[in-house]
Amino acid sequence: MEDALFVAAVASGVLTLALFGSYLSWRAGRLHRLHHRVDVARAGLDGALARRRAAVLALAAAECVPPVRARALEEAVAVAGEAGERHLDLAESMLSRVLRSEIEATGPGCPPAALPVLAEVESAAKGVHIARTFYNDAVSDTRRARRSRLIRVFRLAGTAALPDYFEIDDRPPRIPHPPVRPDTL
Repeated sequence: MEDALFVAAVASGVLTLALFGSYLSWRAGRLHRLHHRVDVARAGLDGALARRRAAVLALAAAECVPPVRARALEEAVAVAGEAGERHLDLAESMLSRVLRSEIEATGPGCPPAALPVLAEVESAAKGVHIARTFYNDAVSDTRRARRSRLIRVFRLAGTAALPDYFEIDDRPPRIPHPPVRPDTL
């Protein structure tokens, strides 16, 4: 009788350890997926920033912006393109501010041929805002999961660095749209 109780207790302990091990493995896998989500979102953010820089360079080359303002845009793009990881947020914020000020100073005087370039700048600027939102959401979820006592005690995050938020001034510029004319047939 005592042998049967001992066997049952050992079996129960082994089963408990196996279930706990499975749970820890699931939590580690979930944390890995969250870190992967941060990496993918960061790649999307970097692509959106590059797209915006290319659109701003195209705007600087268009006839819509006077040469002095075009140089300011080109310089802001160059600074943002050369900024390292530590200063990328500051450089991209500066690009956002320069872009807004130059477009608002230009006003609605753009030729019709430059309107697709302005539309691309507007679309790229909105894309940066969306990509930054997705990235910061992924960072928030990952940081929340890593705050768990279980994750910290069993070191389930391994050597992965704690991701940081990417905060920039990404308010898109107000693009002047041409006035709507009556439809004549």
